[in-house]
Amino acid sequence: MIRVASVPESHVYVRHLGEPDGGGGDVVRLADPVPADGRKVPGGWWPPLMLDPGWISRHHREFDVFHIHFGFDAIEPADMKDIVHELSARGKPLVYTVHDLRNPHHPDAGPHLEVLDVLVPAATELATLTEGAAAVIDANWARTATVLAHPHVVERPLVERPRPDSDDFVVGVHVKSLRANMDPFPVLDALTRTVAALRGARLQIDVHDEIFRPDSYWYAPNAAARLLRYRDADRVDVRVHPYFTDAQLWKYLSSLSVSVLPYRFGTHSGWLEACYDLGTAVVAPTCGFYAQQQDCATFGFDEDSFDAASLDRTVRTLHRSATARATWHERATQRRLLAQAHHNLYERALSWRALP
Repeated sequence: MIRVASVPESHVYVRHLGEPDGGGGDVVRLADPVPADGRKVPGGWWPPLMLDPGWISRHHREFDVFHIHFGFDAIEPADMKDIVHELSARGKPLVYTVHDLRNPHHPDAGPHLEVLDVLVPAATELATLTEGAAAVIDANWARTATVLAHPHVVERPLVERPRPDSDDFVVGVHVKSLRANMDPFPVLDALTRTVAALRGARLQIDVHDEIFRPDSYWYAPNAAARLLRYRDADRVDVRVHPYFTDAQLWKYLSSLSVSVLPYRFGTHSGWLEACYDLGTAVVAPTCGFYAQQQDCATFGFDEDSFDAASLDRTVRTLHRSATARATWHERATQRRLLAQAHHNLYERALSWRALP
């Protein structure tokens, strides 16, 4: 039995690295510690209390491998060095899955790269989701990362449930709370023109209500007012609401024909996988490695350029095309392979520790 301190254990990606029948096989993951004040997001993984030298010192006898996925957005490079040092002092191998080469929440790439400069060289074993990301890791740090696919996000009953019947062609853009990597306005301007020219098409724009609230960290009055003006366009619906629950999110995604990701930068996406689970087409930007992660359409969009014509062409093509959808058999088979691959990853990490 290999005991793994996964950061964070309760994140859906991590939960779906085990066998699809719920069995852990030869790997057991420690539950996320809950903050004393109960302050946490749904799922319980924030703040990540395992990412602390003191926690590692107190609990090192309870795990064999330390595996980092997410949760270090606010951790300084010096603090990460302390975490790495404590793991080394306790003889615990570090496994790191590189989900983000560029942090989607940071407008400046520098802080995240500084932490990667600590984590990537220090890790005993590395994993990532795409060959493109692995090539960047090799080029930047001369390290080899094992490429392992992203598992399903949506649970089996919804993967197997038929999509709602509708003759509408709904193009959705969820701008959430306008995190750093989002630049929705050129995308929305182009899509407004495209849907107006397609029979049965409409554009649905969703946004979290917190950008309208002066007491919110995400308050963005100018952007909020600009988003509301899209209501004046033909066949455009703007919906302002709180964060979706998981059930609401799956219902929302299932209601769309196409979900367009308005990202100027990024690497991989769980949203993309959820859409594939539910049979919703995705139009992803050419930044990052979305098209390597999952079969999806793309349009030209990154920090330096936007190709409106490619977005228009892609949406028009999807308007007359069927959308591929995951099957549970495919996703369950993938999970069994991922469970075995992670077991192998941990065994390799432990074998390195055992070398004289």
